[in-house]
This record gives sequence, structure tokens and C-alpha cells, in this order.
Amino acid sequence: MSDMETGESKLKETFEKLDKNPVFSFSKPYLDFIGKGKIFGLVYYVMAVISIILPFVVLYLAIDSGIFKLGAKYVFAIILSWFVILFACWIGFQLWWNRRTKVTDMASSEFIATVCFSDIFQTFGEWLGTMIGIIGVGVGLIASIFLGSEARYLFRALGLSSLGTGPLVIISGPIMGFFIIILFRFLAELARLFAVLVNNTREIATNIKNK
Repeated sequence: MSDMETGESKLKETFEKLDKNPVFSFSKPYLDFIGKGKIFGLVYYVMAVISIILPFVVLYLAIDSGIFKLGAKYVFAIILSWFVILFACWIGFQLWWNRRTKVTDMASSEFIATVCFSDIFQTFGEWLGTMIGIIGVGVGLIASIFLGSEARYLFRALGLSSLGTGPLVIISGPIMGFFIIILFRFLAELARLFAVLVNNTREIATNIKNK
């Protein structure tokens, strides 16, 4: 064995010892976490938790607005509306919770960031569109029945004034939610299509080169 080969062997042994040293390897779990795409799975858990917390945030906003002091019809309307929001958020929770397992399937892709982000983007659009659709119909219907022209106070108390008020929101909510779902899905599929095209182009180039 030449001196150069001996030196390379010793250098390799040195690096192997360094890799096993806790000082140089204590961050390995974190590096694996961000390197293998597991960090994207965290988004699904965070959004699932947000879906569970959101109804209670809305309830806090309603209490803080003082609407419970305005009379029985407001109290009844806001309680029913809160159950509608709770139902919508529960569906939203299930959406994120069920999609969390897709990260494992997408981890084998070379373009993991693109594929994972596009799925998160699509899921967010489905979550947002579903929430707007359900809450728009449910709360809009309750507000129209119990409060009539005063429905704006309920939407304002729940932090939903951006949806509009009155009978209009019963129609506009589902339509808006539908188009949000379609738009987000379309943009997400464009990102995935780009990743597939790049991957297929590279495979074709590799096959031609090997012939």
C-alpha cells in the first residue's frame, strides 16, 4: 500500500470518528427532519390544531364585542351560528388530519419541496373554500331569520364582516368557496405539472445519453 493510500485510509478513519462524535452529530435528527421533507408534515398538524382552536377564538371575539348584552334574539342567533362555525372547523380539521399522511408518499419525489408545497397550497384552498361555503350559508341563514336587517351586528361580532351580510351571503358564500377551491387546486396542479415535466425531461435526456 502506497503512502498516499495509507494517508487516505487514515483520513477516512478520522472522518468516521468525527461523524460518531456527539459534538459533530447531535444535530442529525434535525437535519434529517428538514432534509427528508418531514418539516412539511408539521404544517398539516399546525393547521389541524388551528381548525380546532378557531371556534373558540370566534367565541371570545363575540363575548368581547358585547353582543350577548343586546337581547335574547342575539344570544340565540350567536349560539346557533357558533355551532355552524364549530361544524365547519371540524370538517376543516378532518381535511388537514387526513391529508397529513400524504407527506410520506411524496417524500420519494426528487422535487419534494415543490410537490409538498403544492399539496399544502391545494389543501389550504379546499379548507378555506369549505369554511367560507358552510359558514356563509349557515350563519347567513340564521342571521337573516333571527336578525333581519340587523344581521351585520352578528357578522361583525363573529369577525366575519368581510363575508357580507343578509341573504346575499347565503348565495355568495358557497359560490365564493367553490371558486376558491377550484383556483387553488388549479395553481397547485400547475406546480406539480412543472415538477413532472422537469423530471421526465431529465429522464429522457439520461436515456438518450446512455444509448
